[in-house]
Amino acid sequence: MALQFVLNLMIAFLWMLLNNDWSGSRFTIGLLLGAAVLLLLRRFWFEPFYLKRVWAILKLLLLFMRELTVSGFTVMRHILRPKLTIRPGIFAYQTSLTSDWEITLLSCLICLTPGTLTLEVSGSGQTLYIHAMDIEDADLLSEQIRGTFEQAIREVTR
Repeated sequence: MALQFVLNLMIAFLWMLLNNDWSGSRFTIGLLLGAAVLLLLRRFWFEPFYLKRVWAILKLLLLFMRELTVSGFTVMRHILRPKLTIRPGIFAYQTSLTSDWEITLLSCLICLTPGTLTLEVSGSGQTLYIHAMDIEDADLLSEQIRGTFEQAIREVTR
């Protein structure tokens, strides 16, 4: 992936050199041209096209921003109600992520989302103990985490 990115930058700078124009727009055109050349030559690479991973990272960031907004409004709704009707609780979440980096990222994303907090990760790294502000169904909450954050992390890292 790093080699493809460096080649894309080299093509962009070569494009700027050939046109004798060192503006940002010429650099952008060079980047797009370099990405197109690398896309055409993708079958000669052993690793996948690097913009697929960049796209997966952008999707993860957008997913986190959406979850952050929705969770923030949900927490505000609970706080502003005249009668506090929350059911806090702790549940064990079994993850299928394997590397330390993936588990750490999942734990951080859960902690940064309002209303949830990762309390501890088991020694094996396969179980996260999560505190939720309002827990109706632990299985439903586990499926939501598995379908959003865990799936997006898997797309980025694999």
